[in-house]
Amino acid sequence: MPQERPRYQERPSRLPGAVVWTWDAPEGAPPAPRSVLPDGCMDLIWTGGRIVVAGPDTHAFQVEPQNRASCAAIRLAPGTAPVLLGVPAHELRDHRADLADLWPSATVRRLTDRIDEASDPAAALEYFALDRIADTGPPDPRTVAVAEGLRRGRTVAATAAEAGLGARQLHRRSLAAFGYGPKTLARILRLQRALELIRTGLPYAEAACAAGCTDQAHLAREMRDLAGTTLGAYFGAAAANSETPHPSGSRTTA
Repeated sequence: MPQERPRYQERPSRLPGAVVWTWDAPEGAPPAPRSVLPDGCMDLIWTGGRIVVAGPDTHAFQVEPQNRASCAAIRLAPGTAPVLLGVPAHELRDHRADLADLWPSATVRRLTDRIDEASDPAAALEYFALDRIADTGPPDPRTVAVAEGLRRGRTVAATAAEAGLGARQLHRRSLAAFGYGPKTLARILRLQRALELIRTGLPYAEAACAAGCTDQAHLAREMRDLAGTTLGAYFGAAAANSETPHPSGSRTTA
């Protein structure tokens, strides 16, 4: 009997920091609801005649089974999507928006038709993102430095100093680039670091400290605040349904 293709697959993109992913809707009974955790990223998602932008989340986003159609997408690193789209990230915070609502409808229709007709929609979407960034240029190096500093666990103050930005400048730039202020981005990236470490087998308490939390209780509070669940429930659900290797999950459309 041929091996069933995994429903969710991902690979590194040729666009720096991005990930290309696909979701194949299963036949028969729909999958269980899935929570997508905030990760600081934004996604461009194609699904049969439609392209959706998944904005930066501040809390877990619930994907209902009826909305989980087959799709192809590219997950863009923090700060990349606003440059590519020409739209400040905070305008898309906690939203899923049709690209046709952000760009001229004729432009989006041509792009959507091209991806609809492609033998590999994920690759076609990636080519579009690469061409677009070639035209717009990459994110501001200081924006990249801010995201990297916070990802490494640097404090907001130290990150601002390293980037040569004052507190107000950093906050303003962060809203436009990431969708929220640097403190929120730092919390989200710290939670993602902890989840990655736990996935390698590290105990909760050790992962919490290694990620920058004061202790396991601190990590548990962050998990409740940002993900709306507990560590045990989250990893229990992941063990029962192993379709999503990335901690933030596939941002299928709503």
